[in-house]
Amino acid sequence: MTLVFDSPSPVPRTIRLAQGLACLSVAWAALHSARESTTPALNLEHTLFPASNTLAASASSQAGMDGLPAITAPGLASIEVIVQRNDTLDRIFRRLQISLADLANIRALAGVRALLDRLSPGEHLKFLQRDGSLLGLTRNVSFTQQLEVRRRGEAFEATVVAQPVETQVSVAHGVIDSSLFESANDAGLSDALVLKLAKIFASDIDFVIGLRAGDEFTVEYERISQNGQYIKDGEILAARFLNQGHEYLAVRYVGPGGRSVQKAFVRAPLEFQRISSGFSLARLHPILNTIRAHQGTDYAAAIGTPVHAAGSGRLSFRGVKGGYGNVIEIEHGNGIETVYGHLSRFAPLRSGAQVQQGETIGYVGMTGLATGPHLHFEFHVNGRSVDPQKYQLPDAQPIDPSLRADFDNATSALLSGLRASGATDVVAR
Repeated sequence: MTLVFDSPSPVPRTIRLAQGLACLSVAWAALHSARESTTPALNLEHTLFPASNTLAASASSQAGMDGLPAITAPGLASIEVIVQRNDTLDRIFRRLQISLADLANIRALAGVRALLDRLSPGEHLKFLQRDGSLLGLTRNVSFTQQLEVRRRGEAFEATVVAQPVETQVSVAHGVIDSSLFESANDAGLSDALVLKLAKIFASDIDFVIGLRAGDEFTVEYERISQNGQYIKDGEILAARFLNQGHEYLAVRYVGPGGRSVQKAFVRAPLEFQRISSGFSLARLHPILNTIRAHQGTDYAAAIGTPVHAAGSGRLSFRGVKGGYGNVIEIEHGNGIETVYGHLSRFAPLRSGAQVQQGETIGYVGMTGLATGPHLHFEFHVNGRSVDPQKYQLPDAQPIDPSLRADFDNATSALLSGLRASGATDVVAR
């Protein structure tokens, strides 16, 4: 069988040239849009810029193929910009071909310059413009506030508008299988909430080696939404942890003076790292190859991991000391001292400075006699080294009797939701 095709009629050169230029124009526009991360918004009826009254132009719409309105408003563009690294408003205005004179007039408004000059990569800005003239601009200047700039004739006016948030209380429950993070994430908790949970019980539970499969936790916490959409998690209001058969309850309480109460010490001065060597009175030293006491705990961690003060006190020594390398010693009173060795560098603190529990004092390293990056942590009581994993750490100061009634009233509802069985410890925070 023979197939015969008619030869196409030759296309005039001028038409082919015009077609090529049109294709190049479309491709350039698409590439430019993608590179600048600037996308047109599809809804002109923004609360800041209602097309029916603020603008004189008429806008009509009809259903598009994807169900979104197709906008027909000659010369009018609503644009959302995702701020890129090293972006400034000047660069964005030039990119969008919006008048720089409009930018200068906006920045001249009282208080506006400070709210616009520092942009963060990833944040969203919204512009409404026509033929290179700016009609409006919005930017979220905080979690609950938005800056709105409008054109009024030849001038501009700026307003900071409140964006209220809604807070709901949620409860999550989980059982430890392999790790706290994995179990907590499966229960719906964010990583930030897991860290908060570990910090709450850090004085009672060793989250590095003390967790066991079957341990349980229940967390009552805040979920924050805005305009019906989830934004982030808030504070933990109450928590229960069952660890190796011991039950711990914690409830959030801030007294009338705004001061929270916490335990005097934590067992691990850095977060979620494995223990490479525990407290021992007879350990083979990996470098000296001799049997000697290891009067502390080694926490393996990457160089540069922040090290925190295990408790509040006075920084009594900061410098180099033999096999410890770079070391910090803190006196906490009542005969208690903590030691932090093999640091790569120190935080900007001087000897004699007062430090608070949880404050960063240095960073993990491998200075001195160390075969790998880790923190060597010691806990001394009246000059004698004790195992911080086993020693009964001092409790926080009890709630002032004058605040007891307020504490009971503020926390009773929270505790009742967690206290399925009698708790052995209640930590007020």
